[in-house]
Amino acid sequence: MEIIIAGGTLGIILAAALQQRGLQVAVVERGELKGRVQEWNISRAELRVLVELELLSEAELVDSIASEYNPGRISFPNTPDIWVRDVLNIGVDPVYLLATLKAKFLERGGKLLEFTSCDRVTIHPNGVEISLGSAQLTSKLFVDAMGHFSPLAAQARGNVKPEGICLVVGSCATGFMQNQTGDIFASITPIEHQCQYFWEAFPARDGRTTYLFTYLDAHPDRFSLEFLFDEYLRLLPTYQNIELAQLNFHRCLFGCFPSYRDSPLKTPWKRVLLIGDSSGSQSPVSFGGFGSMIRHLARLTDGIEMAIQADALNNQDLQLLQPYQPNIAVTWMFQRAMSVGINQTVNPDRINNLLAAVFQSMDHLGDDILRPFLQDVVQFPALSRTLLQTSISHPLAVIPIVPHVGLITLLDWLINYINLGSYTGLDSIGQILTPLISQLPLSQQYRYRQRLQAWKYGAGIK
Repeated sequence: MEIIIAGGTLGIILAAALQQRGLQVAVVERGELKGRVQEWNISRAELRVLVELELLSEAELVDSIASEYNPGRISFPNTPDIWVRDVLNIGVDPVYLLATLKAKFLERGGKLLEFTSCDRVTIHPNGVEISLGSAQLTSKLFVDAMGHFSPLAAQARGNVKPEGICLVVGSCATGFMQNQTGDIFASITPIEHQCQYFWEAFPARDGRTTYLFTYLDAHPDRFSLEFLFDEYLRLLPTYQNIELAQLNFHRCLFGCFPSYRDSPLKTPWKRVLLIGDSSGSQSPVSFGGFGSMIRHLARLTDGIEMAIQADALNNQDLQLLQPYQPNIAVTWMFQRAMSVGINQTVNPDRINNLLAAVFQSMDHLGDDILRPFLQDVVQFPALSRTLLQTSISHPLAVIPIVPHVGLITLLDWLINYINLGSYTGLDSIGQILTPLISQLPLSQQYRYRQRLQAWKYGAGIK
């Protein structure tokens, strides 16, 4: 076996792509490998990578879409709503998608071990041994796709506390009077309980899904998910202009998404690669998961295939597949600007005023500025124009951000912002150098190509 992937829910997507390339892949999943009922929201353009990598046919891509809507709304109190099209407007059916990829993976010779726990990973000079209860598997590379709470990620991080937490609760229900449009980002209240509440809403195949989420630090005095769910039920009637008694709830949802400033996680082990939420490579303002995996699927597929071919499997080589990305690092200040310290005193409308000003500026600058940000892709030209426009048109909303986030956070952001600009310029150079790389030995091709990919993805360039 060349590659073993632990964590099948999202790991099967990468596994199917690698098996398609002719690599020998095994997937280990502690339960049954199947999709959840709740849809994954993404744009149609982002989803097309599954066709480009020959994982789905055009017909199968269509069949994987459970729901579709347009437009989506961005809304803050006392400001005009902003409407955008084709952002998070596709609801993917995880049950169909994963069943289809699972079947193709097996047809192409992939090995799947369901209801199997990965108990131990032992690294040898020439491979990795994975203990699965009474059985063992060996491979050249072990890929951890077990998510935020991966035991390997916890071991690598030690006792480090996450710098940020995103708490999410929600439900899918029927009975809504209006279900033709969605909310991508909405706020209806000022700061309460030392946090700012945000909302999302998406039409679904069997109703309407609504989420309440907030950004917090990991202070032990923060409230629980149970409390946030009480808040969700308290505010949902106001948010959707409907009484709870009119709704028929099909399912309830909740999640806790930690984020770390030192992401992606650098592990000390050779032959071990953490991907997706295990690596912490998602933006601190996103939920990670499916969307993050899809955005990096082509890069990871190409990189892992080349790493296997070049036998570039030490920890320094594999870290090139999860590089520092300034376009993600700059969003740390956004996360901080949307959260409130446990003992911090701020104007209750500060976050709403700031975000309303920023989104109004992006809307004024046009769809090519607004859309990438909403798709969790930050680019230097768009960010620079937004900052300039917001500073000129809404200075009173911008000035309070300095004491709100603190000088250290601001300086850290400035470094990442400069790096974002540098990576943007370096990517232009990388495009010129790319044809020359194919003339190098395979191991050098791998290392140089991953550095060029780091510039591209680190600049937010697709």
